[in-house]
Amino acid sequence: MKAELTSHNQSPRKVRLVTDLVKGKRVSDALAALSFLPKRASLPIAKLIQSAAANAKNLGEDVDTLRIQNIMVDSAGMVVRMMPRAMGRGAPIRHRKSRVKVILVSDAPKTAPVVVEAAPEIVRPARIAAEKKPVAKKTPGTTAKKAPAKKVPAKVAA
Repeated sequence: MKAELTSHNQSPRKVRLVTDLVKGKRVSDALAALSFLPKRASLPIAKLIQSAAANAKNLGEDVDTLRIQNIMVDSAGMVVRMMPRAMGRGAPIRHRKSRVKVILVSDAPKTAPVVVEAAPEIVRPARIAAEKKPVAKKTPGTTAKKAPAKKVPAKVAA
């Protein structure tokens, strides 16, 4: 089960501090840890994990057995603004954005697939084919085609 947060207005370096704390934990433990964490990124990460858990629930997974397999933080671009500096120059200010992807897996023990025995085949008696009557063949050329009419050139008035 996957979920993605795009264009979060915080630098990836600061968001990674939060995501490294919850990587590998169960969903319930991660949400409990994030609720007491005094970091700005903890609320969006908690909402992202809840979204991934809801996606898993829609696919029929048990939410209590979900674990965060991987959570990745990448750069999602930046907004560059200029800060005035001495002698008419300008220095760039880079407002960085983050993209966060989370992958959840179920820790429930996998059950062996149930093998269903096939029902015995029913033997049916062979059908007796009815005798076919011979079909009369049509001879070609029985219908005559009309010859196309010739066009008569129109007289030109002088």
